[in-house]
Amino acid sequence: MKLAFSTLGVPGLPISDVLELASAHGYHGVELRAHPEEPVHPGIGLAERAEVAARFKESGIELLGLAGYARVAAPGDDDAVLAEIRDLLELARDLGAPFVRVFPGGDPGRSPEEADATAARRLGTAAEIAAGLGVRILLETHDSHRTGADAIRVLGPVGHRQVGALWDIMHTWLGGEQPSATFAALSPHLGYVQVKDIASAEDTTPLPLGAGVLPLTECVELLSREGWDGWLCWEYEKRWYEAAPPLEGLLTPGHDHLARLLNESA
Repeated sequence: MKLAFSTLGVPGLPISDVLELASAHGYHGVELRAHPEEPVHPGIGLAERAEVAARFKESGIELLGLAGYARVAAPGDDDAVLAEIRDLLELARDLGAPFVRVFPGGDPGRSPEEADATAARRLGTAAEIAAGLGVRILLETHDSHRTGADAIRVLGPVGHRQVGALWDIMHTWLGGEQPSATFAALSPHLGYVQVKDIASAEDTTPLPLGAGVLPLTECVELLSREGWDGWLCWEYEKRWYEAAPPLEGLLTPGHDHLARLLNESA
């Protein structure tokens, strides 16, 4: 497995600095948060896109994917959601990123069946756009569709190779799902896995990897046992928890913790 980290942990940091951190601390790749607060988002022009792609190529660090904020199960007009996804896909194509992340974002006031159908309809349409651009859309286990069992209710009906899953281990744990059940549901669709750690279900302030309650060891052992050889991406949610310690000082211990888990599970 390869190791990456998300720029959610280093809000607003210039791309050159992000790549230096990845190289200095032994990470193979980076997930870019694609938001207007960040240096890279769908609003940047072609020249900026070419420069970012060149910087990644020169550094030898891989661009794992773009973490977007389209909500595929949300109420409202399909066209607006599809336009947001298309913008993300075109940015990924221009940068050479293989994946874009989308959220479910279903409204708690609507039935799960309605949210599932909305998400599947939109993703089915977006899959054809993604196929033409050579990028894969990943539905994250999050919010209204927190578990693998939730996500598969959408991914199954879509049934397209350009639409897959992003397993956020915090959300499946908060949803009460065992890692083995999550993997069983998502394995045919799995793009990559987001790892993190927290103190408890009541306190989701980010912690150094291995310092909290999330089943990191169990997840890595499971993935290794099943022969999965994709990416583990550390999503340290510094942007949402400003009082959390800076990620920069935690990157080497985090890398070493994941590497130790991988070695022990080999």
